[in-house]
Amino acid sequence: MVLPTYIASKKPSVSRSTNVYWHNELPPLGMRAIGEHIVEAKSLRVPGTIAHRDGLWDRCYDDLIVQLRLRLQQEIARLGGDCAHVLSESIDSSHDATTGEGWLHCRATYMLYRRD
Repeated sequence: MVLPTYIASKKPSVSRSTNVYWHNELPPLGMRAIGEHIVEAKSLRVPGTIAHRDGLWDRCYDDLIVQLRLRLQQEIARLGGDCAHVLSESIDSSHDATTGEGWLHCRATYMLYRRD
């Protein structure tokens, strides 16, 4: 399946109560960069049908962002950081011909920060 172009242009919804900052958002002052890392996440699987395709991909994209935030928060805790700044991400579509399901896969590069 091909990823519709409008999905690539969607921005993650941002919540100020999070420790994950996206692209042009900056982490709070007083944070020290402790390393650049990569994290991967997958969305839920959906039927790979043509019918309701836009809605299915919206569901996948929304779930992918939730899964990516979860993975980032897990990595922040695991590595002893306080927040992460997503620098870039690559989102690809995947398809399982056996089951007829499709899903999205994201590989994100982020900078981990710790309070001084």
